[in-house]
Amino acid sequence: MHDSDDVTQFIPQSSLRKITDLSLPLEGLGLENALDDIDQFLKYSVKTNQPGFMNPLWGGMNISAFAGEVIATLTNNSMYTYELSPMATLIEQSLIQRKCEMVGFPDGNGTLTTGGSNGNMIGMMCARYVIDPLGQQRGFDGENLVCYVSEESHYSVLMAANVLGIGFDNVIKVKCDSDGKLRPDKLQEEIERTRINGQTPFCVVATSGTTVRGAFDPLKEIAEICADQKIWLHVDAAWGGSCLFSAKHRRLMDGVELADSVCWDSHKMMGLPLVCSAFLIKKPEILRKICSHGNVAHYLFLGDAEDVDLGRTSLQCGRRNDALKLFLAWREKGDAGWARLVENYVDLANYLQMKVERHPNLEMMSNREWSNVCIRFTAESIDHNEVNSTLRDRLVKSGNFMISQSNIGENTILRPVIANPSVSKETIDELVDEITKIGDDIVRGIPFSN
Repeated sequence: MHDSDDVTQFIPQSSLRKITDLSLPLEGLGLENALDDIDQFLKYSVKTNQPGFMNPLWGGMNISAFAGEVIATLTNNSMYTYELSPMATLIEQSLIQRKCEMVGFPDGNGTLTTGGSNGNMIGMMCARYVIDPLGQQRGFDGENLVCYVSEESHYSVLMAANVLGIGFDNVIKVKCDSDGKLRPDKLQEEIERTRINGQTPFCVVATSGTTVRGAFDPLKEIAEICADQKIWLHVDAAWGGSCLFSAKHRRLMDGVELADSVCWDSHKMMGLPLVCSAFLIKKPEILRKICSHGNVAHYLFLGDAEDVDLGRTSLQCGRRNDALKLFLAWREKGDAGWARLVENYVDLANYLQMKVERHPNLEMMSNREWSNVCIRFTAESIDHNEVNSTLRDRLVKSGNFMISQSNIGENTILRPVIANPSVSKETIDELVDEITKIGDDIVRGIPFSN
């Protein structure tokens, strides 16, 4: 039996297909039918604002941002020219400028993008342009270009390599230390190996907040290597960028001001509705150069608005207004409100870690400094991977909690992430109780019933 507080009402996709009318009619069925369809959609939707939702790197609800999302949809502006979106253009520029100040790019600029994956790709495009400016005209041969990432980096770097024609083999995954942070000494070795092979190092993508462990690569040491080797440094801070609000935690990104570009998602820890993501660059003229294809659009860019038309610094033409929701939420909370949010999340993760370390049947599977908590259920004489995989499956199907499953090395782990303002100490107490109860049932061979 499920109630309205459940995170999800689990149903296999084969069953959901059978009970849902997905046909697209020749003659419209009318507004009333559309409202029925909405009821059906909401019934089986994952409720990401419930406290038990601790699965991905986002969650919860911000009312100011929600209002901004509704108004942006209602006005239905597109962001390529000031003429079409006057207020929204100025708002986005203000937000980008503020984020650049926080990162340490006083003369920087940027653009809102479709997400961290897109931001990483734009960073790599800028790096590719710098190493070979003429390639934009004659075409690029990516076979000779090599990019470096930590072995725990986000898969979007491979996606970007695919789109940019670099090739997966030319994305070098650099060894990490025992905490999941890129090792600068190994990066130096890989760069030297590349040069010996006659290839060209063109970009390092450091990660501030890895997906599984929430690890922060050592940016100062990496930046020194990049400066010495004349290699572009892009920082994927999609998840960890919000630490910059907190005087207590911003040390995690010490050295970010030495980077060439950064991506930072406000739809993650800041809790904005998907999507709201920024790409920031220290030298704005490079971003303008890689987006110069827009210069031929004589039907779009008119008059004296060249310095404010956002289409000149974006890979997109039609682009929705994602700035308004962030603007309204920031005006509501202020820097101090974001700082309190971030610090509360890390405090709650510390509380969960303390509960795990005090429980005889739970163990931490990694050191941590952000709000990712990597754990597993443990008992004598069990196959840990099989038990924890089964445990996570039962936990999600119960409907009360949604956490993710991942791997650290050969170990299957459970990874609750605190990034949802609805989560409290009581939520964490209940999560620990449910994990251990299900784990005990599995070990005793009690079948799952829901």
